[in-house]
Amino acid sequence: MDNENLLIEVTEKAQRWLDPKYDEETRRQVQAMLDNPDKTDLIEAFYKDLEFGTGGLRGIMGAGSNRMNIYTVGAATQGLANYLLDTFKDLPQISVCVGHDVRHNSRRFAELAADIFSANGIKVYLFDGPCPTPEVSYGIRKLGCQSGVMVTASHNPKEYNGYKAYWSDGAQMIAPHDVQTIEYVNAITSVDQIKFTPRKELIQIIGEDIDKQYLDDIHSLSLSPEADKRHKDMKIVYTPIHGTGLRLMYRSLAEWGFENVAHVDAQDIQDGDFPTVVSPNPENAEAMKMAIEKAKETGASLVLASDPDADRVGLVVRDKEGNYQLVNGNQICMIFLYYLITRNVELGKMKGNEYCVKTIVTTEAIKRIADANGVKCFDCFTGFKWIADVMRNMEGTGRYLGGGEESYGFLAETFVRDKDSISAVPLMCEIAAWAADQGMNLYELLIDIYAKYGFSRERGVSVVRPGKSGADEIVEMMKQYRANPPKSLAGSEVVVVKDYADLNCRNIKTGEIEKMNFPTTSNVLQFITEAGDKVSIRPSGTEPKIKFYVEVREDLPSKEDYEATVRKAEDKIDRVLADLGVK
Repeated sequence: MDNENLLIEVTEKAQRWLDPKYDEETRRQVQAMLDNPDKTDLIEAFYKDLEFGTGGLRGIMGAGSNRMNIYTVGAATQGLANYLLDTFKDLPQISVCVGHDVRHNSRRFAELAADIFSANGIKVYLFDGPCPTPEVSYGIRKLGCQSGVMVTASHNPKEYNGYKAYWSDGAQMIAPHDVQTIEYVNAITSVDQIKFTPRKELIQIIGEDIDKQYLDDIHSLSLSPEADKRHKDMKIVYTPIHGTGLRLMYRSLAEWGFENVAHVDAQDIQDGDFPTVVSPNPENAEAMKMAIEKAKETGASLVLASDPDADRVGLVVRDKEGNYQLVNGNQICMIFLYYLITRNVELGKMKGNEYCVKTIVTTEAIKRIADANGVKCFDCFTGFKWIADVMRNMEGTGRYLGGGEESYGFLAETFVRDKDSISAVPLMCEIAAWAADQGMNLYELLIDIYAKYGFSRERGVSVVRPGKSGADEIVEMMKQYRANPPKSLAGSEVVVVKDYADLNCRNIKTGEIEKMNFPTTSNVLQFITEAGDKVSIRPSGTEPKIKFYVEVREDLPSKEDYEATVRKAEDKIDRVLADLGVK
């Protein structure tokens, strides 16, 4: 579509939002965009409707069909309600669980969703305040709900908000439910179709009752309670980065027996502006700065953080020189699964049907650890809904040990079906206590894992391309990588190309094509070199960016050579990215 026709289309769409059915503030914002000679904002706000991606509905807050507001949230909720009413029409009472984070408008959107569900005769369990995303998953399962909603934009900038839709197993929706829900949402073409008038008797506020059960279940995950007791005074710094971790994390750590937890007072304040950080993302060193300063003050060896909706976990450890090192998401996932597998072996709990799950872009070191210990390692697409899908398929036949992804998410339990920092943080503290019993800190444990199972180094790079023009550019980039895959990366020949868009795995040397076994397709490309390096390229499903995931292999002659090997691997990653044309 050319720019002139696009402008005509978005103008007509925007003018419909001037109808008195829309509130005065919305009409004012839309009129201002229409009157502005620069039509950029108008196009960005209306050129498409928000869609469910790997993380659900997510966008910048404001007026427009491509923005998060009471009408897009209302349409999504009405569409989901209609789908639930049709799908579960034989149930005497359909119920949903609704939670929200600390962002601007989150409570408003959560209460709006509760009102619309109740207006449709659906019982709603609404959390009494900001709560962690995994607690909504837990609530759905615990309360026997058919669906649920978490209002959050996770670790995105403050301008964003989002709407995660869950199914009855507590996992985010996948096909057919996500596709069918979209069809029902798209059928909401008028504000008149949205039932805004609530039936308050169908809305039940929940809080401490679920909190306590959730924390008790999390504590049942402990595999080394004696180590926890021996190291109860271990110095730990934790920060919720202004988010929902404040609700439960300190209690969770206390329940596991850790008594010496330092707060970052300025970040214990729940604030949707996230005033002390540029981005409330624990994978960024900047977001961990205040917590590291607190660690220096207190002499803590362990720094942990969660993002605003408390599903992701960040980790900083001290190296042998006493410097604080940010641990990447691949390493965090690897440490968790190494501990869970190793500790189950030590305790004699292995039955032979154990399995773990990682995403296709997560480090292959996990598979090496699993294979060496007789544990089945499943690969799945990016997004925790796919880890949950493996768990669903394995129910009753396999014993889940854990699952995670490179984006700082991990799940150690089966009573939640989304990544969970409320369990991950105390579990990481237990790993530190267990390592201390062996004379190691977490940094030394990380090196020990590499020495046993082989060294690899990972780096993720996101290339941001906002707006419609950016979306078009990302499409073209993927087209070019498919048409002209690199012949070599960092001097090593590319020997395998995996295209998850058609599930073809192509051996470059032999020309053989093998079909990969995945439940659906995904817009992801992978290049694997003769040296064992892996590059994954994936447009984000929820943000205006294309992501490059690079993992390189290097020999680790000895533990003493670790830092030198890291430097060598980082140089190799730079060369891989240069070969891909990524700056």
